[in-house]
Amino acid sequence: MDYKSLRIVFMGTPEFAVASLDALVNAGCNIVGVITAPDKPAGRGMKLNESAVKKYAVEKKLHLLQPEKLKNDFFLNELKALNADVQIVVAFRMLPEAVWSMPLMGTINLHGSLLPQYRGAAPINWAVINGEKQTGVTTFKLQHTIDTGNILLQKSFEIGEDETAGEVHDTMKTIGAKVLVDTLKGLAANSLKEVSQNELNIQHAEFKTLQHAPKIFTDTCKIDWNKSVEEIHNLIRGLSPFPTAFTFLNDKMLKVYKSKKEISSHNFETGKIFTDNKTYLKLSCSNGFIYLLEIQLEGKKKMLIEDFLRGYKMP
Repeated sequence: MDYKSLRIVFMGTPEFAVASLDALVNAGCNIVGVITAPDKPAGRGMKLNESAVKKYAVEKKLHLLQPEKLKNDFFLNELKALNADVQIVVAFRMLPEAVWSMPLMGTINLHGSLLPQYRGAAPINWAVINGEKQTGVTTFKLQHTIDTGNILLQKSFEIGEDETAGEVHDTMKTIGAKVLVDTLKGLAANSLKEVSQNELNIQHAEFKTLQHAPKIFTDTCKIDWNKSVEEIHNLIRGLSPFPTAFTFLNDKMLKVYKSKKEISSHNFETGKIFTDNKTYLKLSCSNGFIYLLEIQLEGKKKMLIEDFLRGYKMP
């Protein structure tokens, strides 16, 4: 079967998903429907905000659905009428079985990790926070339990020592889009063998300790200066640019977007601030110092540390 003849319904919301949808369109795939989140009021004027996927779908004149509830009978009938051979999910929400089981060829999800590692909502953030040297993308078939379906294709890539989650995200969306197209081609040609995640876990000894990627809450983002240089640096880059690691400066929240490590022995209390009031600001931690390179003080805009120090005198 030619992959271009497959009737495809695409589901996604943020900019990360647009890269995959664009790759499918450019590969000549037959996108018979696009499902995305409803418009939501945002900003001071509470204007309706359209998802990145919606903007792309409208630009390309693709058939668009924006259901409030995925179990709604009207939506389910609309979806069934599209008569999809396969559905593709990239950065969307959890699907009820009535949706993911609908197409004959099933529903494919693109996940931002090398499954079974980092199942969950924030795989990119947690891989960086945990100091992983490598991550990747996985396409798999959806089933009942989240992120546990049979694997179709995987592609790994390196994480740089100082790379942020945002930078890994940008690399991943491009690699993931290509893997998704290759997955569709393989399914159409019947050349892909599904591999269960349990089987993969048995084959790879390093998978026996599974890392998870739960949703990130405020407590995760607060910097603990009693921790090591490596742990704090990884937390900062793993939460940059969003939701961002933070500490406090004179009782005001200070978000930290970029940092630099200095490993050294010292006798200072942890969390002590050192600065020349011109070019650097660093804080002590258990085995050295963290230099703050790009920050945002509560009520101010994001700026480089040199610009911040020019307008803010440390007590």
